Amino acid sequence: MHVIDRYLLRQFVQTFLICFLSLTGLYIVLDLFTNIDQFLRCGRKAGGVLAFIAQYYGYHAILFFNITSGMLTLTSAMFTVAWIQRHNEMTALMASGISRIRVLVPIIIAVAVVSLLSAANRELVIPRYRNEMSRRPQDPLGDMPQGLSSCYDCQTDVVFRGKATFADHLRIEEPNFLLPAALADYGKQVIADNAFFVLPEGDRPGGYRFEGVREPKDLAHQRSLALNGKAVLITPRDAPGWLKPDQCFICSDVDFEQLNGEEGAKNFKELSSTARLIAAVRNPSLGYGADVRVKIHTRIVQPLLDMTLLFLGLPLVVTRESRNVFLAMGMCLVVTVGFTLAGFGLQHLGDIELIDASLAAWAPLMIFVPLAVWLAESLWK
Repeated sequence: MHVIDRYLLRQFVQTFLICFLSLTGLYIVLDLFTNIDQFLRCGRKAGGVLAFIAQYYGYHAILFFNITSGMLTLTSAMFTVAWIQRHNEMTALMASGISRIRVLVPIIIAVAVVSLLSAANRELVIPRYRNEMSRRPQDPLGDMPQGLSSCYDCQTDVVFRGKATFADHLRIEEPNFLLPAALADYGKQVIADNAFFVLPEGDRPGGYRFEGVREPKDLAHQRSLALNGKAVLITPRDAPGWLKPDQCFICSDVDFEQLNGEEGAKNFKELSSTARLIAAVRNPSLGYGADVRVKIHTRIVQPLLDMTLLFLGLPLVVTRESRNVFLAMGMCLVVTVGFTLAGFGLQHLGDIELIDASLAAWAPLMIFVPLAVWLAESLWK
């Protein structure tokens, strides 16, 4: 690695870190002081206010990196190029016979590395801590009641209803699940004091464990009910090892977060790995539509979109040889906003099924890659 390569990389990394830490700090300050009462309450309950705040925003800083990394890489690259042009370093390098593209190689590699780190963050880190990242600042512990939107299991025809949900213990208060006619041998509803979401473990299926069952009456002595050969309502008589007399179990592949309506669906799309999104599309219980398919394709093409945005922005700064850093940042902003709006617009068309989900995600590449190639031709001089 040459001296100029190390110099450009150092300048890029410094700019990226300064921008990221500044934006993250601004976000934390605004969010914290807007919801300070909740953080004080939860901090005392958790055993330490400062430790709780640090933990909460530590998780959300990871999520914030995922949201801002694409914009910050372009900003850092533009600033680095504008900086060396401001001090005539680009002119000196070109006068010595070095092409523009050779000078920019370390910046291009740095952007590619950050894009891949962001992809790894989306697929490996965020899904692991998605429960912590899904907590709202108005309810950082997840111990406040949230409204439960009626949810339908497309596989079993069970309708999920209840008074409220509590994210900290994956609990539904006063659940009232409506059973289909094929499972209404003992009554049309299962009503209890609480229901807890349970992940599958060993031979035990996943679903909701009801505690303090009030209806149907005398359910503890009844047989379990199945639909198409698959158990749906499991009673204590058939599972005495893990169900008490006042409990029952409804098997379902509908996750707890799906019960929180649009917010839960949004968190699921943003915080789940691509593999889990693919599994959700194939899950007959969930009935996900085109929006999740668009998200899957967008995840796949995101690194390519990041590099396309870079090659759209760099030629605008390099070929002008402008020494005005603020003008370079303005151009960066215009390019980023235009590219982002075009991407969001096409994704929305895919979400509402006006165009195919794959086309909605890949169309920005079809539109902007030829333009980026044409603009990048000047970099080889």
